[in-house]
Parts: sequence; structure tokens; C-alpha cells
Amino acid sequence: MKLGSRQLVSGPLATIALSMLIVALAHGQATPAKQLMSEQAFKNVTVLKGIPVDEFMNTMGFISAATNYNCADCHVEPKLEGDWSAYAQETPRKATARRMILMVQDINKSNFAGARVVTCYTCHRNLQGAPKITPSLAEQYGEPPTPDPNEVEVRRQAPDAPSADQVFDKYLQAVGGSQKAAAITSIVFKGEYQGYAEPKAPVDIYAKAPNQRTMIVHTDVGDRTTTCDGSNGWMAAPAMDKPFPVIAYTGGDLDAVRLDAVLSFPAGIKQAITKPLVGSSSIDDKDVVVVQGIANGGRSSIKLYFDKQSGLLMRQVRFADTIIGRVPTQVDYSDYRDVAGAGVKLPFHVITTWTDGRSEVQLTSAETNVAIDAAKFRQPAPRSK
Repeated sequence: MKLGSRQLVSGPLATIALSMLIVALAHGQATPAKQLMSEQAFKNVTVLKGIPVDEFMNTMGFISAATNYNCADCHVEPKLEGDWSAYAQETPRKATARRMILMVQDINKSNFAGARVVTCYTCHRNLQGAPKITPSLAEQYGEPPTPDPNEVEVRRQAPDAPSADQVFDKYLQAVGGSQKAAAITSIVFKGEYQGYAEPKAPVDIYAKAPNQRTMIVHTDVGDRTTTCDGSNGWMAAPAMDKPFPVIAYTGGDLDAVRLDAVLSFPAGIKQAITKPLVGSSSIDDKDVVVVQGIANGGRSSIKLYFDKQSGLLMRQVRFADTIIGRVPTQVDYSDYRDVAGAGVKLPFHVITTWTDGRSEVQLTSAETNVAIDAAKFRQPAPRSK
């Protein structure tokens, strides 16, 4: 999907598709065993049953990426603002989507022993050559490079490639040295956040080593909060922004929010990934070293892209599994600046791109080794304006 046609997708899909959620009360601290399932939280769910709410929303993003449709193409728009139940009404395209999901599952079961070889993306977006089964974020937001570095698969360690530890050590040296990086135990960031087709808003980010992080976006309708306490993750948003109070992350989404916490600290780079293999590619005509492996948490795969010359981390690509395919998220890091008093460089510009949205954070300040109230990393309370 090209950038011009994407304007109706990212903001509404993140908001409108979530609008089918009918839960009005926040539950206590969730665990995977008690996670709310799609059929409990949404009306008129017939095929995508038995999956957590966050996976359901990732599935909506996957379908959007595959079909080039946004929410309003398949769902009935409400006549009154806030009438979220309108999106649960039956439409011909929703009925067709259900049949096609079952068809794809049957194709894989009958022909590939259940392996996910064919997805919605295979037929709707594949042009030629070997079928693609994962959405290309570059293709959604512009003309993708050839080859797309996100599609590089490192299946075995290249004989002439450096080891993962050598790549990580070069990165730590580039940001100021391993000793200085390890000395950072907490960070408080301030800056501006902008979602796709959204106005800029102040943002505060609190991080505590090794794996706690909270980001609070102060929108016009209230605070939008994403939190990781080291083991669990949540997102809370005001009712006017999103029609649910608090959602607990599971699976690949939980790995992702923990990964963002770990990578807030350069010293966490070696804990971010397990079973690493090293390859190469290029991003914007820059040669990069790719370290591919399993994300901290063990439920999703990850690729880390380092500038071959400077050694700095340029990109992170991670994948969350859904019932119909893998959903990619791309995080790009740039504008590395020296943090006063720390002797360490941190990225002040971060762009996050996923199948149903894009956000940009431009940081303006960073304070290290400051006291942060432990309450910042607890499950956020439901938000109101």
C-alpha cells in the first residue's frame, strides 16, 4: 500500500478496528492463561475465535496489509461518534473474509501438512516469483528497495561474517564503551510523539534496567500509556481515543514491549536476542550487518541491523505470530546524541512502523540514573480525559 492511500488506514485501523471491543472494565493483572479471548471481547466473531485480543488486532492489521483495505472498506461506519458496536454489523466483505480465512487454512492443511506456506498476502499482494507470506512494510508506505532488507533471512552463519559478540562489542564501543553503557541504570526521556495522520503530542518515556519501560503520550483526549514491568505488558488509552480501557499484551506483542525496554539501554543488546546468526544487507545504500535470532522472551523472531561502518544500531525488525500469518514491526533508530553526564550516545529519533500504523518520536532530552517511582511500571489504570 502506497503512502498516499495509507492515510485512511493507520489511524482509523488502530482505532476503528479496535472499536469492536465491548469490554468496559479493566481486569486485574493479566496472565496468558486468563487473557481475554476475541469472542469474549468482540461482537460477531465467528472464525477468529480462541485467540487473545492483541493477536486479534494484529490479524486485522495483517488483513489490511494484504488487501489494501482500511477498516471502513469492510465494516459499517457508525452514524454516531462512539457507537463502536456498528463495526460488528455483518457486511458482504466480512463474510467473504471469513470464507477466505478458512480456505487458506484448508490449503495449508491439505497441501503443506499445516505449515503456513500460503497466507492472505500470497495472492493479494504477491507479484511474481516465490510467494511472499509476510507483509512488506516498505511496500505499504512507499516504493520498497530491491531487495527489501527486512526480507533477508540468515539461515546459517556466513563464513566471513563477524560473530554476534563482535557486532555487539562494536556497537557498544560506538555508543561510548561497554563500561559507560553498563553504568546507566535508568533513563527519563522527554520529546514529541506523532502517530500517522495525528497531531504532535508531548511524550514521556521512563526506563529502568534491565527490562522495564513506560511510554506516556499526552494526547488531546487523554494519556495513552504503554508499559512493561519486566514480565508483563499493557496498553491503556482514554475512551475517546480507543474503545477499551486496558489491554494486556501476549505472545509476540509481549516480547516486543519487553524488547523495547531492553533495547532502551545499550548494555542490554546481548540480552535482546538469543541464537544469533550474522549476515549482511543494505539500508538506504548503507551496508549493514544483520543479526537474526529469537527475541528475549522466546516467542518471536527478531533482526537487528547495524551500520557496518559506524557500528550503530539502525533498525530492529520483529515478528508477532497470528492465526493467519506473521505481523512485522520495524523500528528505525537515528540522530544519536551524547547524553550529558553519561558519556553514552542514544538515538533521539525513533520511527516505528507496523501493518496498521506508523509513529515517530523525536526526543528533546534524556536524563540518566535518576530515581523513578516503581509505580510507573505497574499495570496502568483506565484512562479518562
